[in-house]
Order: sequence, then structure tokens, then C-alpha cells
Amino acid sequence: MGNCFETARKSAAEIAPSELIKGSPVIKLYGPPNSIATSYIRFALLHKPVSLQFIPSETHETPVLIFQSEVVTGSVETMLRYLDGKFPDPPLTISTSNNVGGWYGGTTPMVVWVVVLQHRSLMWHLERMVRWAEDLSARGGKARGDPAMGSPRMEVKKFGRNYSQLLQMLLEHAQMEEKVVFPILESADRGLSKVANEEHARDLPLMNGIKEDIKSIGVLDSGSPVYLEFLSNLSARLKKLKDHCNEHFEEEEKELLPLMEAVELSKLQQEKVMQQCMDVMRETHSHLFRFFMEGLRPLDAMQYLDMIKRYCDNVRVSLMLHMIVDAPH
Repeated sequence: MGNCFETARKSAAEIAPSELIKGSPVIKLYGPPNSIATSYIRFALLHKPVSLQFIPSETHETPVLIFQSEVVTGSVETMLRYLDGKFPDPPLTISTSNNVGGWYGGTTPMVVWVVVLQHRSLMWHLERMVRWAEDLSARGGKARGDPAMGSPRMEVKKFGRNYSQLLQMLLEHAQMEEKVVFPILESADRGLSKVANEEHARDLPLMNGIKEDIKSIGVLDSGSPVYLEFLSNLSARLKKLKDHCNEHFEEEEKELLPLMEAVELSKLQQEKVMQQCMDVMRETHSHLFRFFMEGLRPLDAMQYLDMIKRYCDNVRVSLMLHMIVDAPH
């Protein structure tokens, strides 16, 4: 699947979780099914080229990994290091050679990491939707021939569902910045976030217009001249939105977010800010969480999950993990 769960299905458009690779190494995992540690390891194993046999076990207080004749117990960090040692690609733990990058460092406020990683997921999904729309337009609305996609009308419905999920994440991300991130900068230097706020408002008509285009395509006759025109317009609008978002995200990361370090938030303030971010992006961190995480590279996904574990209550973290590990793969 592009980023978080690597292998894709036949269709390049409808992204789905990894399928087990035939003949891949088998790893057994024992552990309490409702344990955050167990779910965390199950999540990590989704990224590795292995076949997982998960055996729920209340007799094991902590997760236990068995690979061939080796038995691995201990902390989650110990298990991740073991998995990276056995299956180094993709890496799931940070080293000096795979830092998330840029100017972000140990003194960077956590909220900056949140914003940057959300940008990465949103851009991945936007790029995927653009490719999908271009493919639809190039085929003239004809069926792909992939049973997973169904008829042209069924594919458009799938496309619409994916865009609706992406739209919700985009809106929540903008709200998080406007309600939580930008006010912090404004309190230090009034007017810093003026342009960024204006850009959020600028793209709303475009985002809503795309949604209406998809609705119209869904009721038009497949292959008709009007249908083909709407497909072409949809592809162009999505590309425009992607370009706008890419430019906007880059400006924030170069001009605004580096200033967050100068604000010098205390540890308590950072915790409060992080909790506010999670609350504003409620849909993204509930039923859309799996969709969101699909847009992240494995290392980024693990880092994002680590931040959530650090600042959210255990019940919420457990629910979010189960939305991913218990979903059909």
C-alpha cells in the first residue's frame, strides 16, 4: 500500500493493507489481546515482511515473540530492536541515519512533530487521489477490470468515500492549527499566522467543489461527453488542491514551525497543547485513524504512535490501536 503497510493490491488506485507474502517468515506472538504493548507489537509487525500468527493469551502478562528457535521477551523497545535486527527494511526505530529529518531535533516541541507528520500523511493521500483521478480520466470512466474495484459507478463511490475521509482530515488539521498552533505564535508575535489562516480559507471552495464534482460523476452516464468532462475537471481540481497544499505545508514548515522553539513551551504546556490537538482532531484519531496512518512511512507511523501513547490516556490509545490491528488485512 504505499507507505505504512507496504504491499499493494492489484489496483494502483484503491489502496489496501499488506497481503501476506507467500513463503514469508512466520513469527508467533503471544500476549494479552487488550494489552497496549501487544497491540503495539502487532502494529509494528504490519510493516515487516513476515507472516504473523497472533495467539491471544491471558497467561502471558507481556508479549512474547517466537521466531524459529528464538524466544524474545522484555520491553517493547527490546522487541522492536530485535525485529529491526532480523528484518532491517523498513526500520522502525530511530538511528542517526534515519532521523525524521530537517531542522527538527530534540528540543523541537512535540506539536511541531505532529504538524509535520500530519502534513506527510495528507500529502501522500492527496497524491494518491490525483493519480487515481488521472487514471479514471485516462480510462474514460471504463472499468479497470479489477474485481476489487467493481463497475465504474462502484469505483466512483469508492473514490468518493476516500475523498470524504481525506477532506475530513484536511479540515480537522486546519482547525487544529487555527485553534491550537497559531494562537501560540500569535501570543508571541501578533500577525505571524495571518497568511496561513488566509490560505486555509482560500482552499475551502476548491475542496467543497471537488466533493460536488464527485457527486455529479456518480449519477452521470458512464462514458458520456458530460461524464468525461467532469472527470477531466475533477483531475485538474485535485491537482490544483494538491499543489496548493504542498506549497502551504512547505511555507509553514520553513517559516512558521521553526519559530515554535523560540516560544519555549514548558513540559506542562506541551502536554496541554498535545491534548488539545488530539481533541480538535477527534475524527482523525478515532474512526479515520487507520486511514491517516496509511499515509505515513513505517518509521513516521511508529513515531506518531509513540507521541499518542505519551500524551493520550490508555483507553484511547488502546481503541486507536485496535482500529488498525483488528481490521481485516
